[in-house]
Amino acid sequence: MLAFLGFLMIITFMLLIMSKKMYALTALIIVPIIFGLIGGFGNELGNMMMDGIKKIAPTGVMLIFGIMYFSIMIDVGLFDPLVSKILKLVKGDPLKVTIGTAILTLMVSLDGDGATTYLIVVSAMLPLYKRLGIPALKLTAIIMCAGGVMNVLPWGGPTARAMTSLHLSSAELFIPVLPSLVLGSLWVIFMARIFGMQERKRMQLAGLDINAAEFAAENDSHLKFGESGDQSLKRPKLLLFNFLLTAALLIAMVLNVLPLTVMFMIAFAIAIIINYPRLEEQHDRIRKHADNALSVSAMIFAAGIFTGILSGTKMMDAMALTMISAIPAAWGSHLPLITGLATPPLTFFMSNDAYYFGILPLVGQTAQHLSVPIAEVGRASLFGGPVHLLSPLVPSTYLLVGLAGVSFADHMHFTLKWASITCMVMLAGAFLFGVISF
Repeated sequence: MLAFLGFLMIITFMLLIMSKKMYALTALIIVPIIFGLIGGFGNELGNMMMDGIKKIAPTGVMLIFGIMYFSIMIDVGLFDPLVSKILKLVKGDPLKVTIGTAILTLMVSLDGDGATTYLIVVSAMLPLYKRLGIPALKLTAIIMCAGGVMNVLPWGGPTARAMTSLHLSSAELFIPVLPSLVLGSLWVIFMARIFGMQERKRMQLAGLDINAAEFAAENDSHLKFGESGDQSLKRPKLLLFNFLLTAALLIAMVLNVLPLTVMFMIAFAIAIIINYPRLEEQHDRIRKHADNALSVSAMIFAAGIFTGILSGTKMMDAMALTMISAIPAAWGSHLPLITGLATPPLTFFMSNDAYYFGILPLVGQTAQHLSVPIAEVGRASLFGGPVHLLSPLVPSTYLLVGLAGVSFADHMHFTLKWASITCMVMLAGAFLFGVISF
């Protein structure tokens, strides 16, 4: 009964937001409450929701101040030299922009933190997309697929959890899948090329010369990208200070000097005081960006209610056991393949912790009983990142769509196909290179 309610709740939620019958924020709150009441958990829902909110609170606060900080950096023109340099290099060619986005994301994702990747790449690349008229959905799709590929890194999340739950070393689990990671990276670059060729064709049909070095400058009058083009907000004399502050923030993130939430709060306070010392200016900047920060953070806290009820009612556990029990005994020898195919949808519907600490150990035990190498099952479980990151249960996804200015439903609808292909490419690579047997 619990598994049925869980599946029905998630299907109902997905249908409501993808058909745009309900806003994701309200669906995240209302849908789980209704199903919690149907399941007879009325007296316990309050504690479940509060537990979920408490777990998500640090992330929500971090996103508020993260968005505010990088919004201030865009206002002051920190990324303008980078954008100008890239514009000169790409010469108005969207193909170079999309491929550059993929390469930049793959490089920045080396730190393993999705939120940091989104903040840096969107801040740097979104102005280019707006100037060239490239849909922001293509930006978010490239970033998410590239980030999902790099999520295989041991410090990215899934691999560390899989090593812990299956008691495997990185030599047994991660090193063998490196070729799949490279293959996935090449696929994302190729995907970016597809997007770029589409945009090239669009621009050529519109009569725009993609080879004109002065393309951006000539069209700058009608290709402004919002508030960041307001010259009164620029602080060219403080460019070095803002660069050093941002560099210090990113280094501190990598070194884990302080909790990420605290670092963003401190960095934001310093940035707004130095760049806009007058209280009226500070108030204007906060008011300008509060809408974006609030919409993203509100979604995060609403997701806390969703996950709190899903976990507290044990619906998530019941769903997992149901899916495992559905595997016929005759398919046991194909367990690595089944695991690889099941990981993307399973991790879409549940958190990494729930999957890697709740489901994967059960799969590992099943593999041992069937004399299937447990390391192969572990490797197969690592390739669901691109689809997992699309899940409404992943807080950083709301940051990505918020920064890019696209709706969650549109992003999911556009990216799901490409994310699924990315997962399959990495899984196919694992079979091709012999790290997972059929």
